[in-house]
Amino acid sequence: MPDYVETNFDEKSGIVPYKAPWGRWWQTVAEVHAEVDIPAGTKSKFIQVTVKPSHIKVVVLDKVIIEVSKTSMGKLYAVVRTDETVWTLEDKKILHIVLSKADACSKETLWEGLLADDFLADPWTAQEMRKKLDLERFQIDRWEEKQKALRAENPPQTCQVDDQTDQPEEQSVESEGS
Repeated sequence: MPDYVETNFDEKSGIVPYKAPWGRWWQTVAEVHAEVDIPAGTKSKFIQVTVKPSHIKVVVLDKVIIEVSKTSMGKLYAVVRTDETVWTLEDKKILHIVLSKADACSKETLWEGLLADDFLADPWTAQEMRKKLDLERFQIDRWEEKQKALRAENPPQTCQVDDQTDQPEEQSVESEGS
């Protein structure tokens, strides 16, 4: 699988969310999404989101909503790419956090929980998440096969420089004599 393939799979086929006390989370092959319910009207300056490879801390209005670190009992279910983490405030009432899976290129990318020991999906939800990821992986594989076939049918054109065209042409000028 390439480093990144934009599929918008979750938008096209829906999501399989896990309902948590603070909101919900779901996943795609490459990302984990967490939506945190926050008090209506909250401004972004009152939100702090800290993400490290195995750590997440979410503070809203000076109240810790989610916190996990190596020193606490749990940690994120798997490692994330911190430099690709994005969070947005939606309608001043939902904090949407997107975590990029560090192992997105591996075959087994299912997170059974947001954290290694908390917010774990029940068996039915985990199975539905697995089905979604398998379907998304199939879609990515098909897209890659089509791209490979297109490249085989239409190899890139190369430009050949003709040495003679680099030479200025001699011009003959005819003039009428007097």
